[in-house]
Amino acid sequence: MKVSIKKSVIETILLNTQAYLEKKDLSQITSHVLIEAKDNHLLIQATDYEIGLTYTLQDVKIITTGNATANGKKLIDIIKTLKDDDIVFETINDYLYIKQNSSKFKLPMFNPNDFPSFPQIENKPKFDINSKTLVQSIKKIAPAIDTNNPKFELNGSLIDIKDGMINLVATDTKRLAIVKLEKETSENFSLIIPKKAITEIQKLFFDDIEIFYDENTLIATASNFQFFTKLINGKFPDYERIIPKNKNFRILLNRDMMIESIKQIFIISNEIKITFKTEKVIFESLNDDNIEAKTEIEFKTGLENDIFLAVNSRYMLDFLSHCEQANFTLGFNDSGLPFTLESDNFITIVMPIMI
Repeated sequence: MKVSIKKSVIETILLNTQAYLEKKDLSQITSHVLIEAKDNHLLIQATDYEIGLTYTLQDVKIITTGNATANGKKLIDIIKTLKDDDIVFETINDYLYIKQNSSKFKLPMFNPNDFPSFPQIENKPKFDINSKTLVQSIKKIAPAIDTNNPKFELNGSLIDIKDGMINLVATDTKRLAIVKLEKETSENFSLIIPKKAITEIQKLFFDDIEIFYDENTLIATASNFQFFTKLINGKFPDYERIIPKNKNFRILLNRDMMIESIKQIFIISNEIKITFKTEKVIFESLNDDNIEAKTEIEFKTGLENDIFLAVNSRYMLDFLSHCEQANFTLGFNDSGLPFTLESDNFITIVMPIMI
């Protein structure tokens, strides 16, 4: 194989593949990227078996066809040091040579034929959704995805499609985030996408995409790339049961006003007590370090009696930072019970701290 490619093009591609590489065991072929020159285009693949990415590049001069592998981390480190000019990749005797003008590097290869095969889209059902809408929705719920939970299904996001709705859901057991999208669908199904894949989807899905799936795999294709992730097999909690059906109190609040006040307390304490009085809202820190923070805002709540919420302020800020409207609705029944934060089709249910 021998190809010539622009530095800016290959550098961008290799940067995007870094999250897909095996980092700990460099003896594994999955620590390498696969480079394949054929049919007037270049394929670059990376996978750690759980997620994978294939780029198809047309803006490449292919001198001879063939394939190669190279350690993905070392390859990008080399590319970064080179000048903004064309780079030549050439395979000679089980080595990949990287050349540019007077600079030359040599990296050992694994057998390209041993590189893991990627799943195919044939005979898989298709799932239609606007890529921009999907990414915007995922960004809203992603902070609520748990990490290293023994209940492995919580380490991902649920896409639940039924009754003309697409529900994207995540929970870390202390809060539950949901985005509801109206969508006509031919059948009901649900998928649990791992957190790592959710992170990469937010970086990739900007152009028009097509999504295919089965019970084990989700594949997304675009004009220049194909992405896959293995799905989490498990039973996601019954999220609809957690959503309070009725609320005794609903208060329309200003997003920016709440963010400013919560951030003042957040400097001192991650845990915060918010007291809603008839004519004002009071924000106080909750900690045992003899350090206190307190602020208040004048606001007509419409309440006859005081209600307070003790909460991890990060949960509030995660919701408010992804709230697209100037105002949002706080719904609750009583102090100490779960409460809801709502803005359009975005809902977060938060379990308060007991004090």
